[in-house]
Parts: sequence; structure tokens; C-alpha cells
Amino acid sequence: MYGFLVGVLILDSLVLATAILLQAGQGGGLASLGGGAGTEQFMGGRQATTLLTRLTWWSAGIFLFLSLVLAIMSAQTSAPRSVIDTTGPQPAPVQPAPLPLQSAPQQAPPPKTPPSSGQRPPDR
Repeated sequence: MYGFLVGVLILDSLVLATAILLQAGQGGGLASLGGGAGTEQFMGGRQATTLLTRLTWWSAGIFLFLSLVLAIMSAQTSAPRSVIDTTGPQPAPVQPAPLPLQSAPQQAPPPKTPPSSGQRPPDR
């Protein structure tokens, strides 16, 4: 359905662009504001509605309607676009680290004993 509506929108945009380009210009524009322009030129006057004018209005209305419908359709079916809105993959469960092997507590080295030769240790 979405692709079909996009195709119709593209076709309608081509019709709209063609209808606009085929219309004759109004003439004058801002150049007529300088003076000498009657109210007919300044205000635009009432012109006969031509086939191109009606085609332009209808194709513009269809274009706006289809654009609105497609925008609503794409907003409802699209995934979240923000990184904050998305949920990432769940982290793996944490494995407990193995405890270090406990060895026998090390003992302090035995205190130094004075030499047994009968001599006194030197003074420091």
C-alpha cells in the first residue's frame, strides 16, 4: 500500500509541475508597483478559471493529502530512531571470578641469633 501511494504521489507531482509550467504568467509582478498600474493590475482582477488552473488546484490538493497520509503511515510503522529509545542487546551474565588459591600463611624468618663463639656482637 505504501509503495502504491508513493507511486501515485510521484505521478501527481509530475502532473502538478507540468500544469504549473504550462500556465501563462500574470505579468507585472513587483515591477507594476512602481506606479502607473491600475487597480486591475495591482489587485489581480477576476480571471476566468481555465482547465490548467483547476488541474493545478486539484493536483496540489491531492499532493498535500497524499503527503500527509504517507507521513502518518511512515511514523506509525517506523522503528525508534533515537539511540536512547532503542534497547541494545542484553549483557551476558557476569561469571564470578575464581578465588585465588590460598596457600599456607608464610611465617616470618626466625630472628638472628648471636654467634655462639663466645664473642660479643659488635656495637652499632
